[in-house]
Amino acid sequence: MKEPAIDNKELILALEELEKEKGINKDYVLDAIETALVTAYKRNFNSLENVKVVMDRKTGATHIYSVRTVVKKVENPETEITEKEALKINPDLKEGDTIDTEIVPRNFGRIAAQTAKQVIIQKLREMERELTFNEFNDRKGEIVSGIIQKADKKIVVMDLGKLEGVMPTKEQIPTEHYRVNDKIKGYVLDVEKGSKGAPQVIVSRSHPDFVRKLLEFEIPEIYEGVIEIKSVSRDPGYRSKVAVYSPDPNIDPVGSCVGQKGVRIQNVINELNGEKIDVIEWNEDPSIYIAASLLPAKILAVDIKEDEKFAQVIVPDDQLSLAIGKSGQNARLAARLTNWKIDIKSETQFRTMLMEKQDNKESESADKAE
Repeated sequence: MKEPAIDNKELILALEELEKEKGINKDYVLDAIETALVTAYKRNFNSLENVKVVMDRKTGATHIYSVRTVVKKVENPETEITEKEALKINPDLKEGDTIDTEIVPRNFGRIAAQTAKQVIIQKLREMERELTFNEFNDRKGEIVSGIIQKADKKIVVMDLGKLEGVMPTKEQIPTEHYRVNDKIKGYVLDVEKGSKGAPQVIVSRSHPDFVRKLLEFEIPEIYEGVIEIKSVSRDPGYRSKVAVYSPDPNIDPVGSCVGQKGVRIQNVINELNGEKIDVIEWNEDPSIYIAASLLPAKILAVDIKEDEKFAQVIVPDDQLSLAIGKSGQNARLAARLTNWKIDIKSETQFRTMLMEKQDNKESESADKAE
């Protein structure tokens, strides 16, 4: 008497519930269970047979078939059957066809149940990872808060709730010291799939856009689009320059960002642990924009070469070191902010340079006259 197929009505009901609640396609899970059951059968019964598993999509009844190829001479009885034997089963079969013979191995119901459970758990995890990945992938460019779980010279690991945030050395602010259990904010730079499939968020505190987003969060006019941040340049931990603009002539973009007595900008500075922030007004005239970008230095003149995007800047003698900044920081940040090459000369240096040029011209003229 033929044993019945393995019945899984409860499994089908459970999968239908999962499909409703979690959105996991029932057929997708059943396909995965069928594949897993083939592997489980071969492993548990040390079988070299070609087998296939078919699960009824309505009842969950599980049928296991030994698949053999019809041949003239059998060399492997586990995977082949003679044409003569095959014709007894189905008179329409011919050499090269395959024949499926249903088998019901002893105790396979228990193995099938365990396998189905493992597959469902695996698919649930995969789905949760995918949903989490998509959620955080949509949050690229946003600020997140997390608790530091691990901190060393190479990496900072943050608990972001649903998953981990990782802040590599280059994304850290060099002047900051990170301690376990501290709560910090970070900028979502990227979302990657780790080696085990789990999503991993790459977080940055050194990126210029971290400053941009902090200002957007702190200053309603920026969030609402009344004031636009045109550019940000940054030396993380030390100084940032931010160029702002408003098309509304009645709005002072710099004053709005700094706030009364500097309250608004101070909140951002506090989040960056004392990093200085220069807020300057963007101007479509490069001479005015470049002069503003070198604040707090006072500028006498800016001579620009549009084709080369080169600017020669003249400052009072006592403003040269301020314009260049410590280790060239102010000039470097201004160049990044404006995307112009900037050469700074003091008034005396510029006059000396002009005199040398004049002397050279006179010398050349004298040589030609001779």
